[in-house]
Amino acid sequence: MTDYLKEAKALFEYTQTLRRDFHKHPEIGFTEVRTAGIVARELQSYDMGVTSGVAITGVIGLLEGASPGPVILLRFDMDALPILEENNTDYVSRNQGIMHACGHDGHVAIGLTVARMLHAHREELAGTVKFVFQPAEEGFCGQEIGGAEMMVAQGVLDNPKPDLTLALHLWNEKPFGWINVAGGPVMAGAEEFTVKVTGKGGHGASPHLTVDPIVAAAQIVSALQSIASRNVAPLETAVVSVTMFHGGDAFNVIPPTVELQGTIRTFNPVVRKYVLRRFEETIRGVARAFGCLTDIEIKRVAPAVINAQTIVDRVQQTARKLLPDMQLDTSGYLTMGAEDMAYMQEKVDGCYFFVGSANTKKGLDYAHHHPKFDFDEAALPIAAALMASAAADFLQ
Repeated sequence: MTDYLKEAKALFEYTQTLRRDFHKHPEIGFTEVRTAGIVARELQSYDMGVTSGVAITGVIGLLEGASPGPVILLRFDMDALPILEENNTDYVSRNQGIMHACGHDGHVAIGLTVARMLHAHREELAGTVKFVFQPAEEGFCGQEIGGAEMMVAQGVLDNPKPDLTLALHLWNEKPFGWINVAGGPVMAGAEEFTVKVTGKGGHGASPHLTVDPIVAAAQIVSALQSIASRNVAPLETAVVSVTMFHGGDAFNVIPPTVELQGTIRTFNPVVRKYVLRRFEETIRGVARAFGCLTDIEIKRVAPAVINAQTIVDRVQQTARKLLPDMQLDTSGYLTMGAEDMAYMQEKVDGCYFFVGSANTKKGLDYAHHHPKFDFDEAALPIAAALMASAAADFLQ
């Protein structure tokens, strides 16, 4: 049996060099032109059939094994975030106001390392590996839909159709040495909402002559918190967060409108449906009580990521065999973070797993999306080895 951990460690310099180069040159969703170009070049060097420009900047590579068999899709996200980096490293972002603050630079480097290793052992594979490097996981970035949904719409799950999917995330909420491979829901589904509350503006000294949308909107923010605390069963999970509140331009003027924005997150589809209903009922009811009108727009960001137990069982077996010294967590680890890989796993069963990447002693423990986010690069070969070995095990 091929020792993919030994090979991934031997390729560490290759993986690290790629990761640091991507970190220095981050690109926002749907603008990952440089990143995608490097990905395509590397995949082509492994004699793969490569398709670029899927979902604007996405790249697909097909690695054919020595004999027929299943098709397995491996997905890696490429985009960075609009964050001003505050780190002081020699690979700090050179693109002002843009930063790899979620580990996707590592994901791309891992994906290319996996491609290199599996290509070297393609004669051992019975089937096809479909490498998918996806843009715009972090949001819509000016488009109507995000990267995974757009790739699905443009045929990423066709020609050939995958039999299963694998994806991973370097995870700074947990220390290096921890790995989670678990069945069922692992990441929440998310909606993005915009609520416009309309009243009647006027002078701040004469509020009785106005219909104050700020007061109404403030009450709406408070009332929305009762959905999770009083409408959702205590053993279920839901989050309703108002993250933006915009209204007014002068200290002495009551504005005619206020706009609220935020997110709703759930795991259970039944709970999601009920929360969305209560969300609209609560907003309209409170606004009506204050004499205001409302306009509510809810946009789905992603469904919940739900892992298929049969695939999880196989990946767990691989992890135990490959990484006996690691802490393999097979419990129902959950995060309210959303992940648009769910659009692919809705249609093709898969396993999404986490690889701990924080190291407090090295100061590498800032949360995802923090301006000082960075991770322990020792996690790179661990993640690459597990992904490659799991794929190879499915294609024996």
